[in-house]
Amino acid sequence: MKGKVSKIGFIGAGTVGTALATGLSKNGYKVVAVSSRSLSSATNLAQNLNGCRASNNNQDVADAAELVFVTTPDDAIAPVVSKMQWHAGQSVVHCSGADSTVILEPAQKASANVGVFHPLQTFANAKKAMENIPGSTFAIEAEEPLLSTLKDMATVLGGYWIELKASDKVLYHAAAVIACNYLVTLVKLSTDLWQTFNIPTQQATQALLPLIRGTINNIETIGIPKCLTGPIARGDSGTIKKHLNALQESAPSLLSTYQELGLQTIPIALAKGRINEQQAQELQSLLKQPEPITKGETR
Repeated sequence: MKGKVSKIGFIGAGTVGTALATGLSKNGYKVVAVSSRSLSSATNLAQNLNGCRASNNNQDVADAAELVFVTTPDDAIAPVVSKMQWHAGQSVVHCSGADSTVILEPAQKASANVGVFHPLQTFANAKKAMENIPGSTFAIEAEEPLLSTLKDMATVLGGYWIELKASDKVLYHAAAVIACNYLVTLVKLSTDLWQTFNIPTQQATQALLPLIRGTINNIETIGIPKCLTGPIARGDSGTIKKHLNALQESAPSLLSTYQELGLQTIPIALAKGRINEQQAQELQSLLKQPEPITKGETR
């Protein structure tokens, strides 16, 4: 409920802090203070928020705000919080995906409420962050009354929320890394392969993007496992064998990655129902081989 939080502050004026401060301010929350190691960064954010004061002293934010978001880089959260003077009834929230409220212990010892408010989204820059937040899910860790306040904020920002325990955080964040960061890695590996037939990276990326978008659309509309396509989904071991041989010859460094991804894909294909157990075992045997069988070779 917006009326329950009259003054909000941000320590850290980077991408996440800028996106959240701007979004909350636009939706009726009063952001009264923002600080950053660089006063110019704090000023740039504050001047876009009605009634907000900029500072390069973090304590100024703690003294002015009822709820303080610590949106510094993850490694800086604990040191920043430990140097601050907090008071009873105040709320202190960080936005790290991997860390729990444990790193806010100094604030908790001062009888402040502590929480985590992590937007499950990729933020390449502040502008993209503000565009991407609507529809995103926020992972929240807190106790009442802060828990309800953070749920309300997620809703007001156009997002959804899930509650996590401290013990959930690291695996939750690992899952996000696999889905987001490693997708970038997979696209990079794909475009590298295109360079073996002399297609430059930018052109390869543009060619692959519609395929990626189509895949994401299928995941959203059809769901896993039904959206799975390709040779493993069809039980096409002949094509997989050709892939393995080609990778061994032209890109051997990618061979083990391809094999492991293939092995992880077989259960999805089984769940889809297009292959049987015998086909799955054939694919597993093929993908577990230390080296692919080339034409004319026997073992």
